[in-house]
Amino acid sequence: PILFPFPNRIRGGRFTWDGREYVIPAESGRHDAMGNAIHGFCLDRPWRVTSQGERFAVGQFQLSVDAPERRSLWPADFILEFRYEVRANTLRCDIRIENPDSVPLPWGLGTHPYFRLPLDEASQPERCMVQVPAAREWVLIDGVPTGEIREVSSEKDLRAGEYFDVLKLDDVLTDVEVIDNVTTYAIFDEAAGLQMVHRSGAEFRECVVFTPPNRPCVCLEPYTCATDAINLQARGVDAGLRVLPPGGQTKLWFEISASALIV
Repeated sequence: PILFPFPNRIRGGRFTWDGREYVIPAESGRHDAMGNAIHGFCLDRPWRVTSQGERFAVGQFQLSVDAPERRSLWPADFILEFRYEVRANTLRCDIRIENPDSVPLPWGLGTHPYFRLPLDEASQPERCMVQVPAAREWVLIDGVPTGEIREVSSEKDLRAGEYFDVLKLDDVLTDVEVIDNVTTYAIFDEAAGLQMVHRSGAEFRECVVFTPPNRPCVCLEPYTCATDAINLQARGVDAGLRVLPPGGQTKLWFEISASALIV
């Protein structure tokens, strides 16, 4: 799923922008059990395919066109364009975000890929190791950041990798290591001799790690901002909220590769 213009939650489905209060009611957007708006406006609506070929496809979503009933819930209209291409053993995604409106667009982007474990049916989930080089974590209450960031606790420290069977996580990690302007997460399947590597630009400063209960999978979710960023930013907390000026656009990317395990 693609999470935009906010990834994860907005506390109570409410925020204030440019002096106006916005409310995202349950009947107009997705909410969790605590009444928090969750995951934006475009993960449960059809996208338009604007171009496709044997190894690629381009999808586009515009809030005022593809979910017009939600347009009033956000300060500005937006256009998302995602281009997916299969290149040998890699799935590449190039992203374009555009503000077609006459007012600034506050935004945050996340993706929510699920990785089924093991990576090969001949292996076992407990032989899979998850690695995310994040040094700190946001302190959460009921899934929403308090505004405090602390050193990552031992049970959430995935910098050296940790086996899947001991992970019980739904956490927002930050201070992700950046090398040559690239962030890298990985899953290593020792029994299968395979690895999955997720790379993205340094704009993805947060990573949510989620292990759904009683399911052999893990979500490694790159975010450009923290959960509830629009409210945190209003409190003076650097949560990564970005603002695109009228007529402006920006580009991002990520890629997921599968290959033999390098030891």
